[in-house]
Amino acid sequence: MIAIASDHGGYMLKEHIKAYLAAKGITCEDFGTNSTESCDYPDFGKAAAQAVADGRCEKGIVICTTGIGISISANKVKGIRCALCGDVLSAEMTRRHNDANVLAMGAGIVGSMVAERIVDTFLTTEFEGGRHARRVAKMMEIEQ
Repeated sequence: MIAIASDHGGYMLKEHIKAYLAAKGITCEDFGTNSTESCDYPDFGKAAAQAVADGRCEKGIVICTTGIGISISANKVKGIRCALCGDVLSAEMTRRHNDANVLAMGAGIVGSMVAERIVDTFLTTEFEGGRHARRVAKMMEIEQ
């Protein structure tokens, strides 16, 4: 199960990604928002990130207009490694090297076709481990 959330600026892309994943047989738990009415991205980014941190969802996807604010909000949740990605290579490398568990995207930055490729890459790329595991462990010590 994938946690997914957005603010009003990311709502349309979130709905597109939900439908895209559903067509591939991937289930999502939607943490809002449910319209384009102005709202506060920290509420939704935190809720989706918490579901990942708690183990209720395997990974998360959070979206706002730039992806910046919602990624910062998601990263405030202990155990989350949220990466803002605007291209496929970043999505691949953050999974391989950082074991990112939440993907952030900016709906005003990436279009739906690029977003689909970013999501596919993020969800299918495995963590390499090895020397990267040591580095991820050090990152996670910082939050304590």
